[in-house]
Amino acid sequence: MAVMARDIDETDKRLDDLNLRVESIDRRMEAGFQEMREEFRAIRGETKGESQAVRGEMKGEFQSVRGEMKGEFQAIRGEMKREFQAVRSEMKGELQAVRSEMKGEFRAVRGEMQREFQAVRVEMAALGAMLNQTIYRLFGGMLVAWIVGIVAILVQT
Repeated sequence: MAVMARDIDETDKRLDDLNLRVESIDRRMEAGFQEMREEFRAIRGETKGESQAVRGEMKGEFQSVRGEMKGEFQAIRGEMKREFQAVRSEMKGELQAVRSEMKGEFRAVRGEMQREFQAVRVEMAALGAMLNQTIYRLFGGMLVAWIVGIVAILVQT
């Protein structure tokens, strides 16, 4: 029993040493983890600061580019507006010239048509008069032939 008791004491001492070593390793690991946590926090803070700085720079650059683009667009819009006004004015002038020219042409055509229609009316009136004269002659000829026929019938009887 004494041997067993001594073995138990030795085992207990070994377990106690092992526990102390494990606790020492545990403390060192915890201290290492704590250092890592602090490092991560420091890195996170630095990264956050850098990210915010980069965001600020990017925001400034974007605002600058946006301002430049807005200015360019306004300049282009102004140019386009002036060009469209110039084209509109030019087209308006051309259309007015064409309108005046067309009015003159239509007046000329209208006058020509009126003269031609008047000539046709005169010609038609002359043809109507000739037709009436021809009908009168035919009627007169027929009337004479009828009268001659009746006189010839009366003479024979």
